[in-house]
Amino acid sequence: MTLLIGYIPTPVGEAALEAGLAEAVVHGENVVIVNSSRRGATVDADLVDEQAGAALVARAAAAGVPARLEQPTHGRDMLDVFEDLVAATGARAIVIGLRRRSPVGKLVLGSDAQRILLEASVPVLAVKAPA
Repeated sequence: MTLLIGYIPTPVGEAALEAGLAEAVVHGENVVIVNSSRRGATVDADLVDEQAGAALVARAAAAGVPARLEQPTHGRDMLDVFEDLVAATGARAIVIGLRRRSPVGKLVLGSDAQRILLEASVPVLAVKAPA
């Protein structure tokens, strides 16, 4: 089976990667590391370059987990990106990181993570970065 891991180069993304790799080791699964640019931007601090992507795949390999990096561009929300990958890979679960947001921020801006948690067609493991 396959796990999808949402990754951005932040402590939250690192927490998701570590939790996803640990889960994959326990269940003998492979992973797809999903690093997608925000709203289709061509310049995005959350998008990893080729060298950083290769390092992520190497980290997974060092943990004994077969992995590949997917960097889909999107103009739609992240839930659609994950659902497309679930359909394409047969993934059994999604692993994402959560960051602290104020109630007003959630109300005004919405939340990709919240939509993924509530509407994904497969189980979602949500982790927070260590304090």
